[in-house]
Amino acid sequence: MSLFQQKETVSESELRSGMRLLNYDAVCSQILGVLGGGAFLVAFALELNASNLLIGFLAAIGPASQILQIPSIYAVEKLRNRKALVVLPALIGRFAWLFIPFIPFLLPPDYWSGALLGLIVFYFGISATAGCAFNSWMRDLIPQKEFGGFFGKRLSIASAVGAAVTLGAGWAVTPLLEWSGDPFVPYSLFFVIAGLVGILGTKFLNQVPEPKPEPAELAPFLSLLFEPIRSKPFRQLLIFTVFWSFAANMAGAFFGVYMLQRLEIPMGIVISLSVLSQVVNVLFYRIWGTLADAWSNRSVLLVAGQLFMIATLVWPFTTFPEKYALTIPLLILIHVLTGISTAGVILSTGNLAMKNAPKGKATAFLASNALFNGAAATMAPIVGGIIADVLAGSEFAANFSFTEVLTDGDPIVFSALNLRGLDFVFFLAAIVGFYGLHRLAYVEEPESRTERLRLDTVIAETRKSLTSISNVAGLRKLAYFPFYLLAAIPSRNGGEKKNGNRETDSAESPLGEQEGQVESEDRP
Repeated sequence: MSLFQQKETVSESELRSGMRLLNYDAVCSQILGVLGGGAFLVAFALELNASNLLIGFLAAIGPASQILQIPSIYAVEKLRNRKALVVLPALIGRFAWLFIPFIPFLLPPDYWSGALLGLIVFYFGISATAGCAFNSWMRDLIPQKEFGGFFGKRLSIASAVGAAVTLGAGWAVTPLLEWSGDPFVPYSLFFVIAGLVGILGTKFLNQVPEPKPEPAELAPFLSLLFEPIRSKPFRQLLIFTVFWSFAANMAGAFFGVYMLQRLEIPMGIVISLSVLSQVVNVLFYRIWGTLADAWSNRSVLLVAGQLFMIATLVWPFTTFPEKYALTIPLLILIHVLTGISTAGVILSTGNLAMKNAPKGKATAFLASNALFNGAAATMAPIVGGIIADVLAGSEFAANFSFTEVLTDGDPIVFSALNLRGLDFVFFLAAIVGFYGLHRLAYVEEPESRTERLRLDTVIAETRKSLTSISNVAGLRKLAYFPFYLLAAIPSRNGGEKKNGNRETDSAESPLGEQEGQVESEDRP
């Protein structure tokens, strides 16, 4: 513990230095995420002969591990040293990426899938405490008035570097494959780099100052957990959260699989499309943020959510029933829409939960929201993988035919719809998602405009923002719940915590933006 010194007060120069170091760590974490996750991890798993079900499990581990942050709240309160609980688990967890690359070289094929799954579980599981402690640490370190600007900049810098690394690595896959003659070498090399850079990030983290936390009284967790369920307004938000999270994660887990297996798209193109989505995503964080402030988070979520589900519905139309001339243009459209929509969803979902949590009781309400969201996000890709495997050999086709009745010619048949395998998953996800958006109508947002946000307003704000941007900095974040709030369980007398002379009322803080800005320290 002597290695992780805390400070009674943090000077202005120490704060600014710490913020720079946090940006360095964000870059390292982003490189770890893009090289150790996404299409690279999916491609590696496919080379290991992973099934759709295993791909679903890999996608479910991250959300499931977030639930482990809840018991880690007590570790934070017991040890009272958040830097230690961030740096040590992050360091240990990131060493997993120095073992994953050697799975196909050291183990027989029968153990490949199990070893990959086990190491990913270890990585996320050991990192759960780091995520909880990191968010609590940031809550006390960064001035409240600078939260949005600092973490927005941090996200933009990390995303720009991540996009560049993703693009370079994506186009390096084929040359590395030709040079080595081994399908595992490119991905193993990326994972080794990811692990080393991730470990370097812990060095920067250890140099960031930590304010000494103020004591907080631990209340019985189970009693707090059920109070939000008994609240009708918040219960409506939980219902929406379950349906939306289930739909988004069931579809999103298989986008990469669909392109690599069904469409047989080269890795370089897959990665280029991912980078396109990231660039659009970063640009629209600013646009959606302006609209959320001017209208409401619920309005932004309604528009952005519909765009995401429309993009999901377009996936089956990239084949008719095989690749055709519009496949690539449709993939470009899908990734642009996904980049636009996920920025709005990430920004608005956290804010909506924060605003609906009653003042003085945000801890319990946000904990419940996290549990429901995590449970849905965990089950969704597993269910999607089962459906994809069960219906892998099934096909649903709807055709139009044109026949000249006065001649003996054969009818001309037009394929209107053709669903196979993962196509069923995307359609089911869209249906569940649109129902979730219907449930959003029952969710209230305090202190917001009641008018609905119109699409022409979104277009006007987009045009306005584009005219003021000369260079666009270049996602992959379905963000995670800010569990640091749970570390500050309010005392029974209802008192509020303060850091210096800054109020830290969790119910009124703008920290809802963190769902897209303050990432858990470890996740691909």
